[in-house]
Amino acid sequence: MDVRTRTGTGRTALFRNRQGRHGRPPRQRLFLVALGAALAGLLAATIIVALTGGPGGSGEPEMEPASGPVARVGAGVPGDWPAWGFSHTQNSVDGERGPAKALADLAGTPVVQVTPIMGWGVDNPQPRPGEYNWASLDRRMETIKRTKGAPVITLCCAPDWMKGGPAGKTDWTKLELAVEPEHFDDFAAMAAEVAKRYPQVKYYTVWNEFKGFWYPPGNRWDYQGYTTLYNKVYGALKKVDANIRVGGPYMVMNSNAPGGKYGPPSELKGSWGSMDQRNLDAIKYWSEHKKGADFIVTDGHSQPVQRQVKLDDFQALTKFSDVTRWLRALEPDLPVWWAEWYVEPVPTDWTKERRYAVHTAAMMEFVRGGAASALYWSPQTTTATDCPGCLWSGAQAGGGATPTLTMLQNFNRWFRPGTELVNVKVSDPAVRALAQDEQMVVVNGSAKAVRPQIDGKTIDLGPYEVKWLGR
Repeated sequence: MDVRTRTGTGRTALFRNRQGRHGRPPRQRLFLVALGAALAGLLAATIIVALTGGPGGSGEPEMEPASGPVARVGAGVPGDWPAWGFSHTQNSVDGERGPAKALADLAGTPVVQVTPIMGWGVDNPQPRPGEYNWASLDRRMETIKRTKGAPVITLCCAPDWMKGGPAGKTDWTKLELAVEPEHFDDFAAMAAEVAKRYPQVKYYTVWNEFKGFWYPPGNRWDYQGYTTLYNKVYGALKKVDANIRVGGPYMVMNSNAPGGKYGPPSELKGSWGSMDQRNLDAIKYWSEHKKGADFIVTDGHSQPVQRQVKLDDFQALTKFSDVTRWLRALEPDLPVWWAEWYVEPVPTDWTKERRYAVHTAAMMEFVRGGAASALYWSPQTTTATDCPGCLWSGAQAGGGATPTLTMLQNFNRWFRPGTELVNVKVSDPAVRALAQDEQMVVVNGSAKAVRPQIDGKTIDLGPYEVKWLGR
């Protein structure tokens, strides 16, 4: 297959902007293999408990079975794993003037902070072969350090000359084109230079959503091309530092609405709909042919690609758990990393209270499903007063943390990897709760005020209200 034909006319539609970022998440035999892996994991965990009195008898973290809700946060990853946080985008806090309050609030309770190497506020790092321009990436990395963030780098995107364009120029309309095969080695070498320049960064994701890696003649992803690039980057990074942790394939998990009329058969489905099988096939190819990996990366939207179909906001979130369990069954030894996640339909009439409630419930779903990481895509805009879903307000509005940022910080404080979860009884099915020994978060998924019994106590909750409560 000539992978150079992959940039066909249908590619652009796959990546239409969502809040300045992405498009809406545009075999029976293998299913049995995955199911067998899940059952084998469950049996192994049962044996460990019987012999040692609990998981991890050797003292090493143990991956929990992928068949149901986990008992501990993070599905067996170390306590210092970069679990919860956000990605920097075009309008972030790395500008020279702040806002200062946002910087202070970020530093108050540090979280994971992700940045790409090019695009979304970062300049072309290598405009010509052998000529590097680190200024904007240096500035962003310095901001992450200043705000005490755990740094993560996404190795996307690529200079124009690696994509068939001229050296010395940057056409930002072609940002999402894939690296040409003859420049895979050049991209890997650039990744190695990034790793050398920022030795404090130990976590890297390779590329982003298979951008440009679409193969129109086959109506599928060019997973061979992506995996070849991934393997070259993986080897280059490990050569710089064997302790660097590398993840892929960063596939967007598009799904179709429930009902057979909305999409072809898929091995992964639920009340939220069915997964695009082409995306699953790409992940499985990468899984079988990768040189190595330290975690598996995905992203996606809880709602289906058919925008006219509106699912229940909260029920749709089970997609995140189902996908996480499918990935954990496919790669039982690899933590699952959600590099981005989205929940809001387009167009939307959500109030800020409803948005915050669904965001919080989504994080609860990631925890219960066994995800090791979930990173919010910051939708910051240049608007100073109205920025739905943003992590901090504009400078004119004070620049401080929004409830969404505070929520991410609370998860980073109270639900770190390894935290033991505690079951609590909730009398109202519209209310969700997630608890550990000291703290609990509850979400009213109803547009009406409720008074449920939670953990033996009566709690008053307003419409879509979220409360963090001590236990």
